Amino acid sequence: MAHAQSEYVGRHPGWPARLGPLDVRAGRVELRPVKLFDGATWSEIRIRDEQHLVRWEPSTPGGWARRNAPAEWPGRWWLLRGAARRGAALPFAIVLDGTLVGQVMIGNVVREPLLSAYVGYWCDARVNGKGVTTAAVALAVDHCFGAVGLHRLEATVRPENGPSLRVLAKLGFREEGLFQRYLDVDGAWRDHLCFALTAEEMPLGGLAARLVAEGRAGRP
Repeated sequence: MAHAQSEYVGRHPGWPARLGPLDVRAGRVELRPVKLFDGATWSEIRIRDEQHLVRWEPSTPGGWARRNAPAEWPGRWWLLRGAARRGAALPFAIVLDGTLVGQVMIGNVVREPLLSAYVGYWCDARVNGKGVTTAAVALAVDHCFGAVGLHRLEATVRPENGPSLRVLAKLGFREEGLFQRYLDVDGAWRDHLCFALTAEEMPLGGLAARLVAEGRAGRP
């Protein structure tokens, strides 16, 4: 399973943590908690990639540029940090060769008896198709079924989102059904496919180890 290094004692197992690294075609992928100083890079990527991201993310009142401006980040970071401290979320930054390129969000963490959460993710369009997102999600999933102690993870994706569907397929997520008019995305209520993975379905050694064995990633 992925190796986690705790920075201090959190309010739920497995947080905070630094995960990885894994080497992929684009470079070295690691996960770390989101930080207040991420704001400028976060905003630059998201504003530049509006056309890439807006089709898949919840509608943003006030417009994309305003909702993703640098001034918006401190408030978002504060909410993410609060959710992490309460044990409700694990908000990870995806770091490629030391630079922020996206996020993996483990949200709606429910402890006993469900031990479940959802996983969501986005990544800089300039590194799409180079293994970054797949490696990042693999590290997060391994951590959830390891140190965090979860039993089930879910992911919801629009049927038209081919790249995201391929990420989940590579990692072994199982399609469970269609949620009709599930989420307001890009100005309308959109259907989403639901995928899931449970601890019993994890390969020996975890998803990151399987990516390495398949030649999709390497260990430094």
